[in-house]
Amino acid sequence: MKVGIVGLPNVGKSTTFNALTKTQNAEAANFPFCTIEPNKAVVPVPDERIEELAKIVNPERIQYSTIEFVDIAGLVKGASKGEGLGNQFLANIRETDIILHMVRCFDDPNVIHVENSVDPIRDVEIIEQELLYADIQTLEKRIERLKKQAKGNKDAKAQLEVAEELMEWLAEGNPVSTFLKKDEDGFKILEKELNFLTNKEIFYGANVDEEGLAEDNEYVKALKEYAKKHNREVIKLCAKIEEEMVDMSDEERHEFLESMGATESGLDQIIRKAYEKLGLISYFTAGKIEVRSWTIKRGTKAPQAAGVIHTDFEKGFIRAEVISYEDFVKYGGEQGAKEAGKMRLEGKDYVVQDGDVMHFRFNV
Repeated sequence: MKVGIVGLPNVGKSTTFNALTKTQNAEAANFPFCTIEPNKAVVPVPDERIEELAKIVNPERIQYSTIEFVDIAGLVKGASKGEGLGNQFLANIRETDIILHMVRCFDDPNVIHVENSVDPIRDVEIIEQELLYADIQTLEKRIERLKKQAKGNKDAKAQLEVAEELMEWLAEGNPVSTFLKKDEDGFKILEKELNFLTNKEIFYGANVDEEGLAEDNEYVKALKEYAKKHNREVIKLCAKIEEEMVDMSDEERHEFLESMGATESGLDQIIRKAYEKLGLISYFTAGKIEVRSWTIKRGTKAPQAAGVIHTDFEKGFIRAEVISYEDFVKYGGEQGAKEAGKMRLEGKDYVVQDGDVMHFRFNV
């Protein structure tokens, strides 16, 4: 699952990404990953439950769920027309599942703003307009093709009708996400093939200075108001401090956050929120060698969840031994939960719940 980070130049996008990259490098020993391109970072998803399970099981290692962030380069006004690295930006962002839009919410005469003033709403609208223009261009090309195919082809004709209605919707300045006929088959085919930018979920990272962390400044208030109208969320952070905090020890970080009146860093909030918004949950395996978190889509059934560990587990699935996280902790581990009658045997139709501690029985 990929989160694309977008934003105008000098809004804190790269600093936030650098902090994520440092997090990736710091955690590299805890999870395996192939060589990651310079503009990608695979980072662990913060989850206190893993530490609690590890205290009980005392494993050789612990392994978190991970999520991938992609630094989208070259976004400026006119990106949809190829300004800056516009075309590269569009290709990169189409590959992502959700967008983190970094927005500058601080004054600093030493940091030049590409539009010569700080205005979060204008900045947001510049980028979202570029996404809209890009979708219009993509759809225009598809409509041209469908018009040729529609002669004597019922399916192409039906798809063309939806495409033309969608074009009218976009031309009025509306994003694909609010289109009223998203349930129709014609739209679903278009979305699958064209991967509309304005149909992706967006949440905002309000980048503030140190003073802005303690209390919302006017820029943050305006961004939160805008986000509320568009049914989106805002996470406030100071990108510069986040990058510095990655180098701190756990104790130093905890003390620093406490002094700022916070319990969790902005970076951790972003990682967790992205994971949640992608509809992802975690289940756990807990043994002496490893306590590990596994990522699945909400609503996944037991055999498919087992397949995340190994395809053989799904093919030969017999049943799953399941203990809820709460019961595992309450009764001091697997044996205690068993004795208290809290371990369940679940079959192929069981929908895995967030926090389940699982052991799979399978036959190869």
